[in-house]
Parts: sequence; C-alpha cells; structure tokens
Amino acid sequence: MKKPLFKIRENGKYGFIDAIGEVVIEPQYVEAEDFYNGFSRVLLNDKMVPLNRQGQPLIRHWFNYVGLFEEQLAKVQLVRKWGYIDEHGRVAIPLQFDDAGYFSEGLAPVALPKGYGFIDKEGQFSIEPVFKWAGEFRQGLAPAADGQAVGYINRSGEFAIAPLFDECMPFQQEVAVVIRKNCWGLVDKSGKLLLHPQFEVIEGYTNGEFFDGMAVVVQNNRYGFINDKGEIVVAPQFDFAGDFGEGLALVEVKGRFGYIDNSGKMVIAPQFEDAGVFSDGLAQVKTGKAWGFMDKKGKIVIQPLFDAVLPFRDGLAWVSNKGAWAYVNRWGDIVWQES
Repeated sequence: MKKPLFKIRENGKYGFIDAIGEVVIEPQYVEAEDFYNGFSRVLLNDKMVPLNRQGQPLIRHWFNYVGLFEEQLAKVQLVRKWGYIDEHGRVAIPLQFDDAGYFSEGLAPVALPKGYGFIDKEGQFSIEPVFKWAGEFRQGLAPAADGQAVGYINRSGEFAIAPLFDECMPFQQEVAVVIRKNCWGLVDKSGKLLLHPQFEVIEGYTNGEFFDGMAVVVQNNRYGFINDKGEIVVAPQFDFAGDFGEGLALVEVKGRFGYIDNSGKMVIAPQFEDAGVFSDGLAQVKTGKAWGFMDKKGKIVIQPLFDAVLPFRDGLAWVSNKGAWAYVNRWGDIVWQES
C-alpha cells in the first residue's frame, strides 16, 4: 500500500508531506488537489494537470480538462472531444467522444452523436451507443436512459431493471438510489423497489448515500436514518444528522451536537457547538470558539486550540490557527506547520 501524502502550504504555494512531516514534494504550485488513486492535480500554465507521487507532472499533452484516474485511466477533453490518458500521460484512447465517464468494472460510458454506449480499455465498444444517457457500472449494472426514463442495464446492454425512473444513481453494494418527481427511494439488484421514492432530494446533501450501512433521511425538516434494506431504523427526530462514521453519527438537538449509534441510542450527549464525523477513532468537536478532537467515549483527547480542523485521515489531521496551516497526529503533536 502506498504511503499517504498530505497537502501543505508555504508562502502561498502548495506541496506535499508524508505522514511523519517530511516534505516529499516542495511547495511550488499555486493550486493543488489532494492525492487520489496515486495522483494529485496541480495548476500549470493555467491548466490543471496530473502530478504523480514522485512530483512529476504529466504534460506530454495539454488538455482543457483532465479528470481523476480510475482503473489506471483518466478522461481528458480537448476543444469539444473526450478521450483517455494512461498513468504516463500518453493518449490511451483517442479523443473522439462527445462525452465520457469514468472507468468502472473495466468499462466507461461514452457518447457519440447517436447516443451513449460503453467502451473497454482498448477503446472498443462493448455496448453499442444506443442510449440517451448512461452512467458507470457498479455490481454488474449501470444506469442508462431509454427515451425519457432511466433504468439499469447489464453488461450485455440489456435492461435488467426497467427504465421507470427520472434518475438512477450507480449501485452501492446491493442497493441503488432511484429518483421520481424529485424524491428518492431504493431498488435492489433484482429490481425490487425496497423503498418507494418518498424522501425529497435536497441539494448539497448525500440523498441516499450509505455510510456504515446507513443513510440520512429528511422528513418534515427532521433527520433520521434508514438501513440498506430500506427500513427506517432511526425515526426522523433530530434537528440535523450527519453521516455515520465508524459506527457513530453526528446529530443535533436544540442547537447542540452529540452522537448516536446505529440503533439510534444517544451515546455521546448533545453538548458541542459543532462537530464532525468520526475517522481514525476521533471526531472534531467545537467548544467555545475553538476546535479539538474527542474519542468515541466522548473524552477530549486533543484540546480545542484551533480555528478550523478537518477529520483525521491516515493518522494526521489538518488544523489551522490564525490562518496558518498545520498537521497534528492522534496525540495532538504538531508534525508539520506553516512557517
């Protein structure tokens, strides 16, 4: 497993450190994204280009847009056509499509003037472009539109779940979110409607995305949770709820934040002015005007000393004080800080 890298800032330029705070890629870019699947994207000559873990930008060719790498290929756009590059920056599939999605399960949705289909990694059509729209494969099924409605096709290009919906999201394990009249529900891989579309799609929310087998639902401005069988396990009762992480979810009661377990039992009483998701065994919490971190027993383990924080990832958390960046470990030690 590749060692994680963390974005840093010095004198307005961005670079990367490793988990012990050693600079791996010197701060030199005016914009940089976190690493994903072995690559960051950085701004060079007004273009966002992939940067590998050795600090080498992939600039064999310049493109209007370069997507994230999935299954060793990234979609790219030049003028109005889309194609794909490999991890060395070489054009792997020539730019010829009107639209392109990400590779998943060995196939990617692409569009020609006659419609959407799916190509393999050689750029050959595995499923002919006959659909009005198509999304990525998950669990052997992909959302696709036939005329005005959307359903799910199998790898043979046949509808395994009839097109009966306004929108369909890619499968998450055994279930997928389907949308009718701006309300979402759940369908399983056999096409059975586990949950009729009934929860309003709210912009900026996860809308049926599952974490730890649970998804937030909103009814009458109250928040609760369903499981991946479509059953309401925690009735909508909270002023707000965040996604589950490591078995606990953030909830708000009368302006204070605490945590419930997946049965709905309150395990950390609402007492914080703000809080975040558990990751690496810790969650960020705000008391007074400052942020710190607590463990799953509700014990503050990193004192609230920071103006802003992000969740722990791979053993470190980004923190900021008076605008200066730093990273702390699980014991609260600063492993790197902005000069």
